[in-house]
Amino acid sequence: MDNGEEYRSKKKKVYYEKQRKRRLMIMSGVLTAIIAAIVFTVIYFYNFFGKFSTDGVSVAPNEVKAKEPVNILVLGLDIGDVNQKDNESIKRTDTIMVLHYEPKNNAASLISVPRDMLIKANKKNNKINAAYAIGGEKLIQSEIEKLIEADINYIVKIDYEGFRALVDAVGGVEMYIERNMHYDDDAQDLHIRFNKGETVLLDGKKAEEFFRWRKNNDGTGFANGDLDRIENQHKFINKLIEKCTSPAIITNIKGILDVLPAYVKTNMSPSKIISYGLGLKDLDKSNVTTATLQGDLKTIGGVSYVVYNRNMNIETLGLLSGSEDSKGTIKKKNLRINILNGTRITGLASRVSESLKTKGYSAIDTGNTQERSKTIIKTNNKEIGKLIVEDLGTGTIQDLEDNPQGYDAVILIGSDYKE
Repeated sequence: MDNGEEYRSKKKKVYYEKQRKRRLMIMSGVLTAIIAAIVFTVIYFYNFFGKFSTDGVSVAPNEVKAKEPVNILVLGLDIGDVNQKDNESIKRTDTIMVLHYEPKNNAASLISVPRDMLIKANKKNNKINAAYAIGGEKLIQSEIEKLIEADINYIVKIDYEGFRALVDAVGGVEMYIERNMHYDDDAQDLHIRFNKGETVLLDGKKAEEFFRWRKNNDGTGFANGDLDRIENQHKFINKLIEKCTSPAIITNIKGILDVLPAYVKTNMSPSKIISYGLGLKDLDKSNVTTATLQGDLKTIGGVSYVVYNRNMNIETLGLLSGSEDSKGTIKKKNLRINILNGTRITGLASRVSESLKTKGYSAIDTGNTQERSKTIIKTNNKEIGKLIVEDLGTGTIQDLEDNPQGYDAVILIGSDYKE
């Protein structure tokens, strides 16, 4: 190699070395920018979610791990006294819902509780919407847990001022008006005017009116009172979810982020809010189930109530048990089971009952049935059936059709059962 070629070779090496260093610098710069963006985003979100008020929730959270199913009690507070708007002790829960969310499947169930549901508070008949004013979050959480037979993990509270602000922040919600809605309440400064057949873009104020309407000035309205009102609310909520999960919502994000911490009170930590919020933003409407706790409409002492009827709520309670991917969320102590002895072995049902009680079951009835060779577990919840088969060591799962007592499962013990 002559001097000229050697010079050109060295020059080429220097050029490639400079190019390599330049690429490394660019990559390093890009990586630094990405890391900075991530750090900034994390700091921003923690700062944002840290603004949520926990002072207004007196009950400690019942924590669950990030990917486990969670039950969130959502309380919509009424105005209370127009002259004491900041006095929460006199407010009632105009809307009561339980959000059951399964992060693994990104699926949710929204279960409404009629505000006229009968409860016993201070040894007197009361409607459940009065529980908050009587005993705060502690009492209403306890009453809801009795009804749904499951633990509440977190509480979220919002009043109608916050509701209006949230609807305005998302840009309003378009609703088709299915019936005339004409109602006035001067005491609450509430004046509702919607005409059947209209399609209306509801801003926050109009959304509140639509959400609260129950009857007209002339007495016409929902045939089943609060139960039909809840169904109407579910229609609005589905439209709101549709709006909040659409790509177009990105233009309203800043407004939503400004509204939420200003009006929402919760005992949920910032990290949990971020975790659930990121999952819920991608929630498909097809993965959302809405339901209402049912009961018998009765008048007691001149007051109309919805009297809870467990037999009418078997399917709804099943929503809170989780999907098949959520095994372990079913609480054995809450299951109502009937064990029927289908063998000639005296006392077998009682012994099976005692065996299951050592494994966490508690509400068990026993009896006898016709002789059979195979053990059958009758239930309408496959997850419950699998759990019982596992604990019994045998059994075939079948649908539970005739169930007047409202059992979660009926076990028919066959001769194949081994003690």
